[in-house]
Amino acid sequence: MLSLEIVSPEGHLFKGNVTSVTVPGTDGEFQMLNHHANIVSILAEGTVKIAVPDFKTAVFSERFTKSDKDQKFLLPIKSGTLELNDNKIIILVD
Repeated sequence: MLSLEIVSPEGHLFKGNVTSVTVPGTDGEFQMLNHHANIVSILAEGTVKIAVPDFKTAVFSERFTKSDKDQKFLLPIKSGTLELNDNKIIILVD
């Protein structure tokens, strides 16, 4: 399980455990799963996609939309920075 924290200038948008995170990198979209190699990346404009262990009962802030099609929560961003170290992801977004 991955630990994810998403922070914006307004404050924390999400903090909790997830099964996967897909982000818009500057060279294209990429996904992180459990035990992914450590990484630091700049994020481009696009959508952060979050898969959680229990999609039906998960609660997210109003900035997220829920995609029933692929059972992910979606967060549009203009840009950001990501760090993944030892299964803990921190994403700073604009």
